This record gives sequence, C-alpha cells and structure tokens, in this order.
Amino acid sequence: MITTTTRQKTLRGHLPGRHTARVASSVEHQAMLASRLTTRDKWLLALLHEHRVLTSFQIQDAAFPSDRSTRQRLLDLHHWRAVSRFQPFQQLGSAPMHYVLGPAGAAVLAAEHGLEVKELGYRHDRAMGIAHNQRLAHTVGVNDFFTSLIARTHHSQASEALTAWWSESRCARHFGDLVIPDGYGRWRGSRREVEWFLEFDTGTESLTKVGRKLAGYARLAESTGIATPVLVWLPTTRREAGARIALARVHAGLDDPNSVPVATAAADLLAPAAPHPSPAEAIWLPLTSARPGRASPRYNLADLADAWPGLPPPTGAEDSEDEAGDAAGASPYRLPPPSPIPPNATPNRVARGSR
Repeated sequence: MITTTTRQKTLRGHLPGRHTARVASSVEHQAMLASRLTTRDKWLLALLHEHRVLTSFQIQDAAFPSDRSTRQRLLDLHHWRAVSRFQPFQQLGSAPMHYVLGPAGAAVLAAEHGLEVKELGYRHDRAMGIAHNQRLAHTVGVNDFFTSLIARTHHSQASEALTAWWSESRCARHFGDLVIPDGYGRWRGSRREVEWFLEFDTGTESLTKVGRKLAGYARLAESTGIATPVLVWLPTTRREAGARIALARVHAGLDDPNSVPVATAAADLLAPAAPHPSPAEAIWLPLTSARPGRASPRYNLADLADAWPGLPPPTGAEDSEDEAGDAAGASPYRLPPPSPIPPNATPNRVARGSR
C-alpha cells in the first residue's frame, strides 16, 4: 500500500454504478425497466408502497425460494432505484437490510394505474424517513406477523392461505375516526375463512391502554354492524397474562361484548426449532371461555372462528374495501391493497436458437 500508485476508485471501476435520481426518473430509464421488471417485481413494489418497509428476511418469506435469489434480485432492484434500502444500528450483531419503495419503483406503480407519482402520496424522503421513525420496530414486527403467514401459505400441505392484508395506514383511512388497528387480515382454512384486526403489542404501552382499545372496536362494530375478531399479539406469556386481565375488565363493561370477539397469543409460544413458525399455529386463547370438550383451550388460526359460534362468515374482501372506502371517503387515487399471494416467478428467458 505504501508503494502502489493505484487509486482506490480504479479498483472499484469494474463495479456498475447506481443510477442517479435524475436518470432514474428519465423516460429512458423507465423504458429500460419495462424490459427488466417481472410481475413479481411489480407485486413487491406494491407491497412496499402499502406496508412501508420490509426486511430482506420478510421479502424472502413472501416471494423468494432462497436467500441467494432474494439477495440477487434485491440488488438488481436497488441498482435500478426501484427500491431503496438502509440497515438500522444494532448493538449486537447486524440488523438485516430494510427495503422501502424507491423513486423509479414509485414511477412504475403510478404509470401502471394511470397516475402521477404525486397522486400516490409518495415522496422518497418520506419513504426513507421510516429509518429514523420511533415506530420502525413496531412496523417491522407487524409486517413480520403477516409475512410469516405468507411463508406458511407457501409451505403448508393443507389448503391454508392468507387472502387479505391491509396496512395500518389503510385501516386508518377507513376506520381512523373510531379506531386504528395495526393491520387487518384474513386467513382461509380448510373449512372456512376468518378475518381479524391485529393489535401488535411490543411491551412498551401500559396494559390499561391496551385494554381501552376495545371500546373503539365496539364503536366500530356498532357502526358497521359487523363483529370482527380482535387478535392481540404479545411478546411473552407473562405479559399476555397481565393483558388478559386488563382486556377482560374492559370487555365485560361493553354494551355488547359479543360484538368484539377477542383472542390473545404470545410470541414465545412459537416453537423456535420449527421450520416455519407462524401465528397460524394453535396458540390463540379466546378471552371468553373456550368451548367445552376441547383437549386444549388454545386454537389455531384456521379454527379460531369456532370459539365464537355466532360469528358470521366474512364478506368478500373486495366488498369490504368498497364499503369501507365509501364510509370513510378514501381518496380515489389510492391503490387497491395488493394480494398477499405473490405471482409465480417468471421463467428464465430462452435464448434464440436453443429450441
């Protein structure tokens, strides 16, 4: 190093540079992306727009078969400025790479729906702002809940699938005047579907505040005439025990407790050695007494509706979106929620003359 005259930038000269923001917004760059982006890539861009941030592990659970294919494709998307990324500070070890929608990806999404980028409500600085947001861990935790269900969908031998996933921001636009769930989901089992609102607890809120949220869900049920279960996810069984006391106190005081079915579960109930642990397992404990004759008081996600015999089946996801949008006056320029089931991977191109 003392005698060499080679400049550092020369050593890196063979690596392709990342496109600048000006180039990424150009017509030529959009034309290039038209020949490069697959259907699965565009689905991932829509997922990032809806849910703000996803880690590389979550993206792999949702859409890719291996870590290698995930890293290779995300590197391409980052190079094309379809996605942007950051790595939060972690005191021990290193955090996974976190991905948000990039400026070129936002332009692709907007063009697909005949909109301008500003009509998406997208700004690159706001998208990257999640890196310093105090709710980053909470947002990543909620997204981990749902992406683990998508992974379960891929690897399940039964006909189970996550069929709907709304973000907190979408729930806020539809129900924010009454309550703001951390997410909305729908799970299809072998016999029926169950829908729910998610309350994701990280252990930072007081248990009293967790319990008070049920009053908002009671007002929502009264307004819509729909009894939708509320699933409360907690970090430990010890906190779950305390939360159930606070929830039961508020639940018993509701005018119509049956309009707000509640169940709780804790993350430490999942078997860490399981190949694909997810909230679909038999870890859910209804707030009211379980049905007699069961071997275990806890239900898996597919059978959770059996804990509330009077619970009607959910309506269609499209109908729920339309009704909620009409009630809340949602902006017509907002994109519809992306399907939680990714499209199939695009086969490799066949070279000319190889057939």
